[in-house]
Amino acid sequence: MYGARKIERNKSSRNLYAFGFTSLFNDTASEMAYWVLPAFLSSIGAGPAQLGIIEGIAESVASFVQLFSGYIADRIPRRKPVVVGGYLAANFVKPLLALATSWPEVLAVRFVDRFSKGMRGAPRDVMVAESVDKTRLGNAYGLIQALDSAGAILGPLLALLLVAHFGLRGIFWMAAIPGALCVLVAIFGIKETNVGVGIPTRARTETTLAKPAPALAVRFPAAFYYVLAVVTLFSLGNSSDMFLVLRAQSIGIPATHAPLLGLVFNIMYTVFAWPAGRISDRFSRRAIAAAGYAVFAVVYFVFAAAPSLLAVWCAMAFYGLFYALTNAVLKALVVESVAADVRGRALGIYFFVTSVAILVASIITGQLWKHYGGGVPFYLSSGLALLSAGLLLIGGGARNKTPA
Repeated sequence: MYGARKIERNKSSRNLYAFGFTSLFNDTASEMAYWVLPAFLSSIGAGPAQLGIIEGIAESVASFVQLFSGYIADRIPRRKPVVVGGYLAANFVKPLLALATSWPEVLAVRFVDRFSKGMRGAPRDVMVAESVDKTRLGNAYGLIQALDSAGAILGPLLALLLVAHFGLRGIFWMAAIPGALCVLVAIFGIKETNVGVGIPTRARTETTLAKPAPALAVRFPAAFYYVLAVVTLFSLGNSSDMFLVLRAQSIGIPATHAPLLGLVFNIMYTVFAWPAGRISDRFSRRAIAAAGYAVFAVVYFVFAAAPSLLAVWCAMAFYGLFYALTNAVLKALVVESVAADVRGRALGIYFFVTSVAILVASIITGQLWKHYGGGVPFYLSSGLALLSAGLLLIGGGARNKTPA
């Protein structure tokens, strides 16, 4: 009995690390391109308004697709092909940014990239949940998030080292190398979970015996809807991170230092993502996420006021703590709040609603910036974050609870 459980834990760990290293290589490729994108757009004549449209549409398409992929994640017998296909498509189109000569072409590449992310997102997260016991959800998502953000350190660092030799377009071409490694790890490393590979006994029993409910007949617990409402409110002030880069450039940080901004941000993110996830398995996830929102409020207030370049650099580093305290923690909170047979749909709805809010936030930020200057949208985002933190605390319990 003990030996069987040990084998299952080993299989589970191997799958988690396969997911983690897939994310590491994928994020290395993405972040190499992402942090030089504002400077590249400026070089082809696009400004904040176009950036808002590109990032808003790109992220919202991911949300629409995630709504669908969350549904199919609960219905299809094998999820790995969807996950691998999503990574393959994204890393095929990313280097094509090097060929872009206008912002609509950049939008087209970002559209495909985010569409692919939407397709793989919910199925991947359901597979992660099936690979571990419910008591280790925060730990699992935190580990994967830590490796993901480690890639987000390597990406900007590589971009910073290579941009002087290869230029902005060369960075996009070089992103194909970690992209190819990502696809290889996804193909050969990830094991299917919905057919009993690497699933602990408890999770396998839940997955096998649960009968998927029709999409329109699903009723989620009130706790799920409360979290969804609060996160959506917060997301209305959480525009694309590219506006942080653009704001930094507008107050004197050179465009060539944009990858370094990403580096200091992701160092903090990587250091705290896994510990935050593990701590959330033992304490209130809502309280931890609320702390993350408070960090966001401070960061955006500093960017709005822009008292000095040093303050902006420190705020960008501090910003990584926001992601560490929220991304994996909120995902685990959503998964544990619903039954096992509707996890995909719950995640799909969560990603969809919040991403639509981020689309609205990106467009609003671009327009407010255009008409009232860069400080106004950042003050607004800071205020919404503080309000959302308070609402999470008001509605949160002392301990994590899982529906029967």
